Amino acid sequence: MKLTATFHGGTRYDIVSGQHRIITDQAAEDGGQDAGMGPVELFVGSVASCVAYFVGQFCGRHGISRDGLTVEAEWTMAEVPHRVGRIDLGIHLPHRISAEQKERLLKVAHGCTVHQSLAVPAGVAIELNPHPRAEKPL
Repeated sequence: MKLTATFHGGTRYDIVSGQHRIITDQAAEDGGQDAGMGPVELFVGSVASCVAYFVGQFCGRHGISRDGLTVEAEWTMAEVPHRVGRIDLGIHLPHRISAEQKERLLKVAHGCTVHQSLAVPAGVAIELNPHPRAEKPL
């Protein structure tokens, strides 16, 4: 799997994956044009949207309406190193569900791929001008 983040002036970088494009930028007070979410917002949004997807799939499998389903995210920063220190997610489902369904829904939410990638961190390798990787045979 591969995507590319490309400079587009100022503090703007466009992320392209296949036919999809996301614009990232910094807020005006941080020297940007506020043309898109900042990378940290996008990171937190990835967690929130992944949880929302997993919860939505759970609801679909169990005949629970997804109408009105939202996931709100709040986060705080931490230092040494500078990073997102905590993310708090609130799942809002405006329909009544049983205590058993709630327990199962929360278990499914915790299993979302992005959340699990934070719980069991992915390795990150950073190289300058890396050599092209050989294509894997099909």
